[in-house]
Amino acid sequence: MTAFEVLFVCTGNRHRSPVAERLLAAALPESGFEVRSAGTEARPAQLDAVTRAIIAELGGKTEDFTVRRLHAGHVERADLVLGLERCHREAAVQLFPVALRRCFTLREFVRLTEGTRSGTPREAVRLAASRRGVVVPPPQESDGIADPVGAPPDVHTERALEVREAVLALAGILAP
Repeated sequence: MTAFEVLFVCTGNRHRSPVAERLLAAALPESGFEVRSAGTEARPAQLDAVTRAIIAELGGKTEDFTVRRLHAGHVERADLVLGLERCHREAAVQLFPVALRRCFTLREFVRLTEGTRSGTPREAVRLAASRRGVVVPPPQESDGIADPVGAPPDVHTERALEVREAVLALAGILAP
C-alpha cells in the first residue's frame, strides 16, 4: 500500500506549515507516511533562522526544506489536507474541489476525530468528513492558528507551540 500523505497549508509556507510538517514527521513512524507543506502565497526560499531554531528545539529536522507554493497537484496527491486557517482549507478546495472531503483545518480535523476509534488514517479522514456538519463548529478563530509573520520571536514560538499541541494530537489519531 502507498504511504498516507498529509499536506499542511498556510500562507507563506515559512512558519506554521513547516513547523507542522516537521513535527508531524518526527512524531509518526518513519514508514507509511509522507508529510509535506505548501503555502497559498509562498515564494521559493529557505526557512528563516527563527523558524529553523524553533523546529530544531521542538524536535523536528530542519535540513532539506524549501518553501513551496500550493498547486492543485499537491492537493490531488494528498490523502489529508490540513490548513492552518479556514482560508487555507478553502484555497485547497478551490484548487481541487474533489478533495473537499479530505480538506480540514488542523484543529478542525483533530476536533472531529478526537476520542474516536478510526483504525487506519484513511478511516479517520472518512470519519472526520462524516462528522462535519454534525458536530457544532467553534468560532472561526479557534479553528485556526494565527500567522506570526512580522511578529517578534516569542510570538513565533507561541504559534509553534499551538501547532505542536495540535500535531501531537493528530499523530495520536493517525498512528495510535
